Amino acid sequence: MAYKKIETYDEHTTEELSSLYKSVIVALGEDAEREGLQKTPERMAKAMQYLTHGYQLDAREILNSAKFKEDYNEMVIVKDIELYSMCEHHLLPFIGKAHIAYIPNGYITGLSKLARVVDVYARRLQVQERLTDQILAALEDTLQPLGVAVVIEAKHMCMMMRGVQKQNSTTTTSAFSGQFLKNETRSEFLRLISSELS
Repeated sequence: MAYKKIETYDEHTTEELSSLYKSVIVALGEDAEREGLQKTPERMAKAMQYLTHGYQLDAREILNSAKFKEDYNEMVIVKDIELYSMCEHHLLPFIGKAHIAYIPNGYITGLSKLARVVDVYARRLQVQERLTDQILAALEDTLQPLGVAVVIEAKHMCMMMRGVQKQNSTTTTSAFSGQFLKNETRSEFLRLISSELS
C-alpha cells in the first residue's frame, strides 16, 4: 500500500486562522493570490495548530497512564530530550533540549512519558522559565517523588533572527525540588547530564 499521510485539524479553527494569515500576508505588501502564496494561509493555520497542540494534552493524565508501583529510590534521569516551542513574545521558535530527573517515592513512570510531558508544555505559546516550572510541577503532582530536577537549554530565534541577533547564545533554566535542593544531589544530577556515559 502506498504511503498515506493523515492529519486532522479543526475545520472552524483552520478557516478562521487562514483568513487572519491571509490578512497578514496582504498587510505585509504581498499578493495573497499569487501562486506561491495561495495555499500559505491554510498551511500556516494547520502548522500553528500543530505547533500549539499541547493545549489539548494533559501531562498528569499522560504520567498516570504509565504509573507503576516500584521500590526503586535512586535518581532516574532522561537527558537530551529534544524540544521545540514558540516564544509567546514574538511567535518565533525556540529549540533545545530538556534534562529531567526524579527520585521515586514508591512510584515510577514510563521513560517515554517524561519526553511526552516536555511536549505537552513545549507545544504551547511559552517562555522557557515557565516551561521549566510546568514540567517540574507535573512530575511533583503526579508521582509525589522525593525530588525533581529540570534543566532546559535552548536557542531562541527571537534573539538570533531579530533584535540583538546573537547567533551563539544559549539560555539555560533550571528548577529543583525536594532532594535536589541539597547541593550534593543537585551536583550529582548536573554532573550526570553533562557527562558522556558509554
